[in-house]
Amino acid sequence: MIRVVLPYHLRNMARVEGEVKLDIDGAVTQQSVLDELEARYPMLRGTIRDQVTHQRRAFVRFFACEQDLSHEPPDAALPAAVAAGTEPLLVIGAMAGG
Repeated sequence: MIRVVLPYHLRNMARVEGEVKLDIDGAVTQQSVLDELEARYPMLRGTIRDQVTHQRRAFVRFFACEQDLSHEPPDAALPAAVAAGTEPLLVIGAMAGG
């Protein structure tokens, strides 16, 4: 069971409270987690990554195990603690401006 923490506005859009728990078949990667997240919550399609290119949106970041995973390849394995469900994958909306 993979645990995903979404920012408030995406939790509100998906109508969920707290963490989202997902079952992933196969390798646990950013891509497989986002594929399952968008399959279960289709209203999130296009909010975290582009629907056509599947590129991460510029102001969205991924963190897990105190590491910024935002620039890792989408098919790179997530940390073992995330795959085991002991640590969540955090999806964070980045802040910009001055």
